[in-house]
Amino acid sequence: MKILLAALLAVAALLAPASASAHPLGNFTVNRFAAVELSGRDVFVHYVLDLAEIPTVQEGGRVRAAGFDSVVAARLDLELDGRRVQLVPVEHKVSERPGAGGLPTLRFEAVYRVLDPGAPTSLVFHDTNFAERIGWREIVVRATTGARIVASDVPAESTSDELRAYPQDLLRSPLDISSATARFELGAGPGSPPGLGDSTAPEHSSGSFESLIARGDVGVGVVLLSLLIAAFWGAAHALSPGHGKAMVAAYLVGTRGTPRHALLLGLIVTVTHTAGVFALGLVTLALSEFIVPEQLYPWLNLASALLVVGVGVSVLRARLRRRHAHDHHHHHDHGERSLRDLVAVGISGGLLPCPTALVVLLAAISLHRVGYGLVLILAFSAGLAGAMTAVGLVAVSARRFMRRATFDGWIVRALPAASALLILGLGIAMTSRALPGVL
Repeated sequence: MKILLAALLAVAALLAPASASAHPLGNFTVNRFAAVELSGRDVFVHYVLDLAEIPTVQEGGRVRAAGFDSVVAARLDLELDGRRVQLVPVEHKVSERPGAGGLPTLRFEAVYRVLDPGAPTSLVFHDTNFAERIGWREIVVRATTGARIVASDVPAESTSDELRAYPQDLLRSPLDISSATARFELGAGPGSPPGLGDSTAPEHSSGSFESLIARGDVGVGVVLLSLLIAAFWGAAHALSPGHGKAMVAAYLVGTRGTPRHALLLGLIVTVTHTAGVFALGLVTLALSEFIVPEQLYPWLNLASALLVVGVGVSVLRARLRRRHAHDHHHHHDHGERSLRDLVAVGISGGLLPCPTALVVLLAAISLHRVGYGLVLILAFSAGLAGAMTAVGLVAVSARRFMRRATFDGWIVRALPAASALLILGLGIAMTSRALPGVL
């Protein structure tokens, strides 16, 4: 009884959200906020960067280094009455807080001043910092101490409380404002620079899978429970929207797949997803100067979609040829083609690495728990593949049931062609969604 109670308590502890917070806009984001502050006869810029877990791993050393405030200033283009002005750093600070999997997130905040702005009446502002990274982009223009805004194409108040509280209704479509224009009147007296704000932010519960790697106790019992929980979260991830479940079912129905095919499909998904996570981790850690990992996701989406289109075309051609040829050579080619299609389906299902698994990998490296992180990711991938395999087994069983049922006839005979068309349609739909991301 005591052993059972201890096990239940351990499971509850592992499933409970960690005290650290996962970034609400995702682990890949670099979020930017700029406020052009007109105060008296002076002009200031208050600038904030909020780096999520993965860019903190990649860019953290650069952000913390001396002189980074000047690097940021060089990529802030402020023109007053058409004349570009120099922004001089006044003060800055860098703060750190825990994120998903024990990885930190960073907040950089700086205030810049325009030396001798003169008496301008208009401004144009552009922010080009981290232009290649995804994330929230926000600019405001505000006036104090006698200055007055006449017209502006951006608001005076921050929607995100200067990157401290992102509105829930905008998380899926974050602000993307990188430039601003305004007309204004400066005041007569000296202005006051804006102060550096509070770096704290509201807590956001991290996912239970990420929290596994950060647990202090890694005894045998906890590790075994962690592997089960990682597999559970992998299965839950697979059953969320996407991941080609309909395509897997249609393929196994249309090609008269067997339980062995479904199990082989699960193995291919496991290997592909695990390899993808480690490949993306290598890009994140070793190649960040040349490519950022989130830039790969649209291409991986497109590759996965094109694989599905290829499988759909292959299965449809096989259905058409079967109606005209049944010789031995044809059946041999069909077997080889079916294996190639099965591999393509499995790769498509596991090609896109889960960002959560990437966070676990980076956290494992950071905490010097590479072996533990590897088996957690493998368990997660196995759970994902298990769910895909279960979908396949259900599809195989459903096809056999339909064959034995009294309504067997033209419906069952039409299934192969219908499934081929379904796979092709899914592939085309996936491709149409993926193309805008790479164009």
